[in-house]
Amino acid sequence: MKAVVWHGKRDVRVDEVPEPRIEEPTDAVIRVTSTGLCGSDLHLYEVLTPFMTPGDILGHEPMGVVTEVGSAITDLRPGDRVVVPFQIACGSCFMCERGLQTQCETTQVREQGTGAALFGYTKLYGSVPGGQAEYLRVPQAHYGPVIVPPDVPDDRYLFLSDVLPTAYQAVAYADVPKNGTLAVLGLGPIGDMCCRIALRQGARQVIGIDLVPERMARARARGVTTLDVTGKDDVVEAVRDLTDGRGADSVVDAVGMEAHGGTAGKLAQNLGGLLPGRAAEKIAGKAGVDRLSALYLAVDLVRRGGTISVSGVYGGMADPMPMLTLFDKQIQLRMGQANVRRWVPDILPLLAGDDPLGADDFATHHLRLDQAPDAYAMFQRKETGKVVLRV
Repeated sequence: MKAVVWHGKRDVRVDEVPEPRIEEPTDAVIRVTSTGLCGSDLHLYEVLTPFMTPGDILGHEPMGVVTEVGSAITDLRPGDRVVVPFQIACGSCFMCERGLQTQCETTQVREQGTGAALFGYTKLYGSVPGGQAEYLRVPQAHYGPVIVPPDVPDDRYLFLSDVLPTAYQAVAYADVPKNGTLAVLGLGPIGDMCCRIALRQGARQVIGIDLVPERMARARARGVTTLDVTGKDDVVEAVRDLTDGRGADSVVDAVGMEAHGGTAGKLAQNLGGLLPGRAAEKIAGKAGVDRLSALYLAVDLVRRGGTISVSGVYGGMADPMPMLTLFDKQIQLRMGQANVRRWVPDILPLLAGDDPLGADDFATHHLRLDQAPDAYAMFQRKETGKVVLRV
């Protein structure tokens, strides 16, 4: 079968690889019909290369049709159309029962000291072959896959795999008060969807902050107040002007480790990528740093006693945090990978109706699987919004 395979920094290719098969009684195999390209994939393309191995199959946002199920699977059968969450969870352990599927005790990658295994996402999370492929083996398929209707376009349900639950959790963690203001840093796919969800849930004002004109125009069209972070706007003062001088009640950092403006962090990240494989992995795992300009900006933007919700991925182990300011402003800080299955029951009714979140036209580009190398390059240059690969 064809699959998108990592070969090195900024080097992904579509290769012929063996088709997956059932390995455990709780496995299923799906024929992938659509699969998303995520901002998190760009971290593998650029920053997290020390944890990658040539030959890794990428991707963690797939949906498709079940072709085969293991002997222990009773709720799926061949022909079912499913969306596959990006994390692999059992549904019955201590953590899963508490809605913390990203911490699943059955699939935790203990040798790396990390949480639940993820599809297509480095040895830190199990090196599980990903979903940017023609077929995908799905472990823990008795719990993970979400059966969806057979008669609507893929895009209506595809984003249940990651974008929708990640944005839904980010807004929930932001804990926007009634009639409050939410500022969203980064208007890529996750930040864009955060704005839509917050407005749907009744936020009085949503302020989107970015540097890409097309992203800001897209958000403005849905009622978001936008600010340009490149210097055209004094963002901190502008947000205070919009919030009676206090700052936003809540802030979502949807940018993460590769924020613009983090010159020192970028240099450190690039130096790590120049070291030999084992040395780079050791350095990144013990002394890695992030570009923290987005997180620092969030600290400046949030009002005293407010909440910061971090959905953008950070991977540094030696990041300098502004602890004095965090403590003095009494800021609440919540973060983490989205617990997909925790939020599915809340999101499904929105997809079954009149599409209030705009899932049907959320993707800006649809490309073939064999165009994946070009898709990665364009997405990395911010020439696209959400990319969906058709298989």
